[in-house]
Amino acid sequence: MSDRQKNWVVVDSAVLPEVILKTLTVKRMLANREEKSSSAACRSVGISRSAFYKYRDSVFVYEEQMREHIFTVYLLLHDESGVLSGVLHTLSDAQANVLTLNQSIPIDGAATVTVTFRLQDAAGISALCSTLSERKGVVEVRLLSGS
Repeated sequence: MSDRQKNWVVVDSAVLPEVILKTLTVKRMLANREEKSSSAACRSVGISRSAFYKYRDSVFVYEEQMREHIFTVYLLLHDESGVLSGVLHTLSDAQANVLTLNQSIPIDGAATVTVTFRLQDAAGISALCSTLSERKGVVEVRLLSGS
């Protein structure tokens, strides 16, 4: 985009031209590796590569992220087999989608772990932190951020 500022709008897909919808489909196909190349993806949805390249950097799917919340939790874990796996299992049971995980090297038998995840039910974050703190091998749980 040139010197002008970008202006974002949310539009119902029902009113968009077909080429925009097909561009979004091609982008999804490439992201999910359903097609190996943009040429193959464009061919399968029926648009030209030039149309795809014209719109690809300007259209995005709104993934309802406003209803999903991103949280970062700090954990101090015993250096024992299965402790981190149990934490991840608890997050999975809560339908949390782990976005990042950073773990330090254990010192004096404990390691710090920072996990950032997306959680649809933001009201359940307190209960999730309590459940995590009750797991065997979890020394400390702190909610660092949440939106």
